[in-house]
Amino acid sequence: MTDPLAEIWVYLSASPLAALTLTLVAYQAGLALSRRLGGHPLANPVLIAVALISGLLLVSGTDYAVYFDGAQFVHFLLGPATVALALPLYRQLATVRRSALAIGVSLIAGSLCAILSAVGIAWAMGAGAQTLASLAPKSVTAPVAMGIAEALGGLPSLTAVLVILTGILGAALGPPLLDLLRVRDWRARGFAIGVAAHGIGTARALQVNETAGAFAGLAMGLNAIATAILLPLLWQLFVSL
Repeated sequence: MTDPLAEIWVYLSASPLAALTLTLVAYQAGLALSRRLGGHPLANPVLIAVALISGLLLVSGTDYAVYFDGAQFVHFLLGPATVALALPLYRQLATVRRSALAIGVSLIAGSLCAILSAVGIAWAMGAGAQTLASLAPKSVTAPVAMGIAEALGGLPSLTAVLVILTGILGAALGPPLLDLLRVRDWRARGFAIGVAAHGIGTARALQVNETAGAFAGLAMGLNAIATAILLPLLWQLFVSL
């Protein structure tokens, strides 16, 4: 950077408003590109925004902690946004009641599959216990996953990264995979995305169909509870082998 540009950037990077604006602009750019590409699953707005922000922070040499000081207001809004998922779920309450048995079976199967497949593959590749503990809750929403990982002896920071990657990949690759498997029922599609890809997948499901979004939000919440119960039990069994 030239000296004037460097001075301007130092001023802007020190302002909390700059990081917040960058976050919003990057997401709007990702959303615009996604719409231009016809909403293609691989053109996920969150993935595009993460790439844009990461690239700018890397090029400018800005520390993530400095960026987060300004962008943390968006992080704060994750709580109200999660609570707001109750609205589409309430609208689909009758459908949820009729599907209670299928939901229960799918939840246990999906939660176990997410845990066992991740840990099994990583263990076969020679990952250590700490890495396995960090990876096991990767399909659960970040605050819960980090708490579970810490309790099992994992690294919460590593778990946070894995959770984000899981959500982005699930939101991007989940719909094409479900199409390939000819899963047409919006309830099944939404629940599968919610179990596998937590909040990011749920946001994607809501963009596509309200029923899918409602079931994805339900799956995200139930999977957090199921994983918090099942994973410590499975982990005790694993470490005793």
